[in-house]
Amino acid sequence: MPCRARRFLEGALLAAVLLCVRQSVSAPHEPRDNSGFTFAIVGDRTGSAVPGVYEEVWREVNADHPDFVLTVGDIIEGGNDRTVHLEWEKALRILEASGHNTIFFTPGNHDVWSPISATAYVKYTKRPLHYSFDFREAHFTVLNNSQSDDLPSQEYDFLQHDLQEHAAAPVKFIVSHRPSWIYNAAFSNPAFPLHQFAQKYGVRYVISGHVHQMLHYKLDGVDYISEASSGGHLRLDKAYEKGWFFQHTIVQVRPGSVKFSIKEVSSPYGESRITSLDDWGPNGLAIEHDNSTNISKQ
Repeated sequence: MPCRARRFLEGALLAAVLLCVRQSVSAPHEPRDNSGFTFAIVGDRTGSAVPGVYEEVWREVNADHPDFVLTVGDIIEGGNDRTVHLEWEKALRILEASGHNTIFFTPGNHDVWSPISATAYVKYTKRPLHYSFDFREAHFTVLNNSQSDDLPSQEYDFLQHDLQEHAAAPVKFIVSHRPSWIYNAAFSNPAFPLHQFAQKYGVRYVISGHVHQMLHYKLDGVDYISEASSGGHLRLDKAYEKGWFFQHTIVQVRPGSVKFSIKEVSSPYGESRITSLDDWGPNGLAIEHDNSTNISKQ
């Protein structure tokens, strides 16, 4: 295909994908009582998936019986338009085997790298590239920074419009794959647009993946959270206390409170340690402690 024709086709595909991004997504079933709800966060499966880990994570997620599951991106290895459909079909077989029907996906850089991959992402996840949804008192905004370390301007436009429309929601979460906020949060710099929107509209939690490391920053009442891996390879020295481990996170939303439980995967991939969000800080575990104090076992 001539280069000009290929560029036209790719542009048309991307335009078709973007037609469906400015929308809200239907929420899952309502809880059975008024005591709140629980959802799970699953981290990256790829860059360089470790065999067996993702499947075990999903078995443990299902044992917790969350009302829905939120992923932070990187479900497939990606990078090749010719194999993208086969990769999604393989990944979805893992998710279908888990038996969980309600999954809210976030596009990662391994999921979306081209117009063809963006179209495949929407087809297989049945989610737009960015969207929002409500569940009881909570509002979730899912952003697309799959192809940029920074949030693109159209994502800020979507975020501002979405938060304006849902300003009354008492609990708000912003989710993206890449932690575009991480350098500002690390240097306690509040002068960046995402933080200013979060403060203006009362967003308490900003959640990302991508780096495969459990990190937690607090900035002006906003919790910035980097989720550890759920199957993507562990980097550097792979030390648990520095945030390098396989896990899923359970979030309990109750009237007036939100509680995070970070649950390390069980043997042979981990030691089933459970920590709270406040156990973690900008450099991994916030304080030195042993299994008899803040870290519990399943």
